[in-house]
Amino acid sequence: MNAREIAYKVLLDIEKNKNYSNMAINKHFKDVKLSNQDRGLATEIIYGVIENKYYIDYMIDKLSKVKTNKMEIYVKTLLRMGIYQIMFLNSISDYAAVNETVNLAKKKNSKVSGFINGILRNVIRQKETIGEIKIKDDIDYLAVKYSYDKWMIRNWMIHFGKDFTKELLEANGQRPSIYLRTNTLKITRDELIEKLEQQNVKASKVHVVDEAIKVENLKDIENNVLYKEGLFSIQDISSMLVGKVMNPKEKSLVLDVCSAPGGKTTHIATLMKNTGQVVSRDIYEHKLKLIKASSKRLNLTNVDVQEFDGLSLDKDSIGKFDYVLADVPCSGLGIIRRKPEIKYKEKEEFRDLPPIQKKILENASKYVKKGGTLIYSTCTIQDNENIDVINEFLQKNKNFELAPIDEVKVDLDNQEKGYMKIYPNVHEMDGFFISKLIRVR
Repeated sequence: MNAREIAYKVLLDIEKNKNYSNMAINKHFKDVKLSNQDRGLATEIIYGVIENKYYIDYMIDKLSKVKTNKMEIYVKTLLRMGIYQIMFLNSISDYAAVNETVNLAKKKNSKVSGFINGILRNVIRQKETIGEIKIKDDIDYLAVKYSYDKWMIRNWMIHFGKDFTKELLEANGQRPSIYLRTNTLKITRDELIEKLEQQNVKASKVHVVDEAIKVENLKDIENNVLYKEGLFSIQDISSMLVGKVMNPKEKSLVLDVCSAPGGKTTHIATLMKNTGQVVSRDIYEHKLKLIKASSKRLNLTNVDVQEFDGLSLDKDSIGKFDYVLADVPCSGLGIIRRKPEIKYKEKEEFRDLPPIQKKILENASKYVKKGGTLIYSTCTIQDNENIDVINEFLQKNKNFELAPIDEVKVDLDNQEKGYMKIYPNVHEMDGFFISKLIRVR
C-alpha cells in the first residue's frame, strides 16, 4: 500500500465515521509497513486535506456541475486529495498529482476516473485564479479561507474581535511543534537531548517547563528506542503546565477524575518522584489500558488505575485527597492545530458540555481535603466552558477560593487571580484553561 492509498483510507474513515485524525492515523498506520518518506507524504495529505476542506470544496464547486454537498464521499475525498497536492504541495508535480489520483479512482470505481481527471486538469489550467475567494461577507469569507464552520468564527468575532480572530485562525493553521516530556526519574533533560542528537534529532530546551524538549525531525516515535525505554512522553507545553500548576508534594494522595489518555496522570506521578499515589480514573476500558501501559513504560509504580465515571459521586473518596484534577471533557477548540476536524463540528455538538463540566467539577470538589488543591482544566478557549464554569462553582461553593498561580515560569494575564487563559496565537502553545482552587474550610 502506498502513501496516497493509506491517506485515502484515513480520510474516508474520518469523513464517514467522524473519527479524530490522530486516532484514524494510528488505526490505519499500525499494521502497514511504510517508509518514513511515504509516512510523511500520507500524513501531509491527510492533515492538509482536513485543514483546507471547505476551501478545496469551494474550488471544486467552481468547476463541477455536481456540487460537493451532492457528491459521494469517496469522489470528493479523491478530488480533495488531488487538489491539495496541486495547489499546496510544491514538492509534487502536477502530472504526478493527477496521475496518482486518477489511478486511485480507477481502483475504486473506473466510471468516475474521467470526471476526476477532468476536474483536476481544469484546476491546473486555472491554477493562478482558481483559489481566489470572491465573497464579501467577513464571516463567510473567513469560513472558506480557513475552512471553519461559520458559528465558530462568529463566536470568536463577538468575544475576541476581528483582528484577534484572524490571528487565531492563522495560528490554528500552523503545523504544531512536537514536545517531549523528559522522564526525570530515569534521565536528565540534558542527557536526553544528547541521546536525541545522537539519533540526528534536532532537540532544544523549552524554558517554560524544566523537563520539556522541542523536537523537529523525530519520526515513528512509538518505535523509537528512547521512547520504548520510557525516557520521554509526548505532551504539549500547555498540558504539562497543568501538573506544574498543581505542584504536588511528594507522598501526597492525588486523584485525576478524567485521566485518559494519561499524560497529566503520569506527569503528576513523576513530579511526586514515584512516591505517594495518583488514583487515575476514566470510564473506558481501552483508555485505562493506555494509562496502565504508559505507567509501566515510564516505570511508575505510584499510579492506581480505576474505572469510574466522573459524573458519579464516589462517597468513599469524599474529603480524602490532597490534590484533585478535573481535566474535563471539552470542545477542544484550543487544540485545532492537532485535531483540525474539530473545525467542522456543529454548535449543537457542544451544547451539553458545560452542564457535564459543572457536574464533574462539583463531584471532584467533594474529594478534596480541607487545605487541599483542586485543579480545573480544559483544552478549549471558550469562556462558557472555562471561567464561567469556575465563577458559577465559586458562587455555590464558598469553601473554595481561587489561589494565585506562582508555580510556573510563564507570565499570563490573570495568573495572580488563580487561572490561566492560553491562546495559540498569543502564547505559541495549545489553547488551554487552567485554574487553581484551594479548599479553605
